[in-house]
Amino acid sequence: MKHIGLVAIGRNEGARLRSCLLSAIAKVALVVYVDSGSTDGSLELARSIGADTVELDLSIPFTAARARNEGFARLLELAPDIEFVQFVDGDCEVVDGWIDRAHRELTASPDVAAVCGRRRERYPEATIYNQLCDIEWDTPVGETKACGGDSMMRAAAFQQVEGFNPALIAGEEPEMCVRLRQKGWKILRLEAEMTLHDAQMTTFSQWWKRAQRAGYAYAEGAWRHGSEPERHWVKETQSTWFWGLVLPVLALTMAWPTKGWSLLILSGYPLATYRTYNYYVKQRHLTAKNAAMYALFCVLAKYPQLQGQIQFHQRRLLGQQSKLIEYKTANPMNSVSEN
Repeated sequence: MKHIGLVAIGRNEGARLRSCLLSAIAKVALVVYVDSGSTDGSLELARSIGADTVELDLSIPFTAARARNEGFARLLELAPDIEFVQFVDGDCEVVDGWIDRAHRELTASPDVAAVCGRRRERYPEATIYNQLCDIEWDTPVGETKACGGDSMMRAAAFQQVEGFNPALIAGEEPEMCVRLRQKGWKILRLEAEMTLHDAQMTTFSQWWKRAQRAGYAYAEGAWRHGSEPERHWVKETQSTWFWGLVLPVLALTMAWPTKGWSLLILSGYPLATYRTYNYYVKQRHLTAKNAAMYALFCVLAKYPQLQGQIQFHQRRLLGQQSKLIEYKTANPMNSVSEN
């Protein structure tokens, strides 16, 4: 595939990075790995496998968006004839057959800027948090509004919108897809296996941080592109404020004057949980157990998402620089020397 390149980004991914790069190195013309300050030998590993590497200048605030942009620039510097770029996170492994499938779709559909497929969690049964990720990524196929961090993009489309917004700490892929669609491009989600992801999310606090980051992304996305006709993430933002703040505050502040009757408003939570559960059982065909778990966490997520939204607006109003909200920690058992 001489017209396809791959950009992988990561930090201290260890053995997961090895699996990531080996899954792609022979399937594309060139692989560029962008590292953001690893201390586990990731750069040396990538070079030994045959990837070109970019070491980010960490004196400039790091974001995944900036890393992908720099990887793309390096890719075109080395191979100017690259037409399609597969982006992948360093904790993901590209599934056999995906590169060919994505390339065929983009070649056959000149109005499509990006295609993505099914990202699966490698160990969904390890923790409930891994399972939640796996369910979250099982989205409908067909034309869609956005793709995630793993996708194959048309280089010309990526260049037309000047890539990802490097200032965004989260939600950079959907934000760029907004700009792509505004230019007339389409985004497709294919019925095909794309990548295996290794979340290693084992604690409730990690899940909370991840949901907090999502709330931050919702707030910033709505602030940037919330006007008509896009209304980007406005619905998600409003839902967060309603369930995370308005409803509980209303129920509690009205409890005294209503002699406690206002607390009945809180029954909205189990009703919302059941509605989500019913949808995932009937429309998405999840098992009752998985649908119940996912529905419960969807409602619970409103609180960390609210925290993330407040954090965004606080920083925006005070003119403060955005800082990463990270849920992953370096795993000493995952060093490259052990593989």
